[in-house]
Amino acid sequence: MLLRRRTEAPKPNTHRPITYESPDDDDSRCEKCGSGDFPDELLLCDKCDKGFHLFCLRPILVSVPKGSWFCPSCSHHKRPKPFPLVQTKIIDFFRIQRSTDLTQKLTQDNLRKRKRASGLVMSKKRRKLLPFNPTEDPERRLQQMASLATALRASGTEFTDELTYVTGMAPRSANSAVLEKGGMQVLSKEDIETLNLCKHMMNRGEWPPLMVEYDPKEGFTVQADRFIKDLTIITEYVGDVDYLNNRENDDGDSTMTLLHASNPAQSLVVCPYKHGNIARFVNGINNHTADGKKKQNLKCVRYNVNGECRVLLVANRDIAKGERLYYDYNGYEKEYPTEHFV
Repeated sequence: MLLRRRTEAPKPNTHRPITYESPDDDDSRCEKCGSGDFPDELLLCDKCDKGFHLFCLRPILVSVPKGSWFCPSCSHHKRPKPFPLVQTKIIDFFRIQRSTDLTQKLTQDNLRKRKRASGLVMSKKRRKLLPFNPTEDPERRLQQMASLATALRASGTEFTDELTYVTGMAPRSANSAVLEKGGMQVLSKEDIETLNLCKHMMNRGEWPPLMVEYDPKEGFTVQADRFIKDLTIITEYVGDVDYLNNRENDDGDSTMTLLHASNPAQSLVVCPYKHGNIARFVNGINNHTADGKKKQNLKCVRYNVNGECRVLLVANRDIAKGERLYYDYNGYEKEYPTEHFV
């Protein structure tokens, strides 16, 4: 399978150039660790002018943020306010497309499809993707959706579970898998049916068994809320589709490669800043260490789906309930800065 790094967008210019006149200069030292080492990774607050290492901040910053930046004290950073655990508000937030309540079970037709897909995974010739298995308890599913709504609202993101094409960015016609430079794995008919089943279940309110939690060190994280079998589709990476050339000044925090074209002007990325889903909150591993690599339990794969490029996050091993989800932002490459990930 062809894996790509999370983003090919060039790294932005340093937030604010810092000059150091002497080792005793207080401005050259991090307020957290007291060290003046790694000056290229020191940020100055735009309000108080105090310095902080990217990796000393909580949550850790992966790269220099674009625009103004304020330290935790000046920004009065607080834990995000939980989304109301009210069924009608949650259904409206995610635009659940059904009139019955969330206690409705899967139809017999969907159950047959799921059973058929599950049976095919045992094939030795080519393993098939599996649909997620929703939590049976409707109240727990509401909690799962509310946790995602909390994260989306805190980040100013409108929920979508599809790629979005916005005027002024790349049109849908630009998303053509035949333009892919290195070739792209074609998603089989059976796997497309499985992906569509996942989409259909979500539209009905039958949610993936995932919980979004806020960690003081890692920020928003996603964890399994029940056992997840190897090769289960976790989610599609979605957001606004744009040309890579239009994103040269992005900080690359969540931008995902969609199309790596032979002609660089035709390369596309997914930008989940204004529209997105739970994929934005799945964290990356520290692929510079052996312990970091052991944490990986998802793979990020780009597929040709009926002629269009799509990005899926798929379990690459069995995942236990309560385990946090991680994938490698870089695929086989090492260009995305992950050395400070936990």
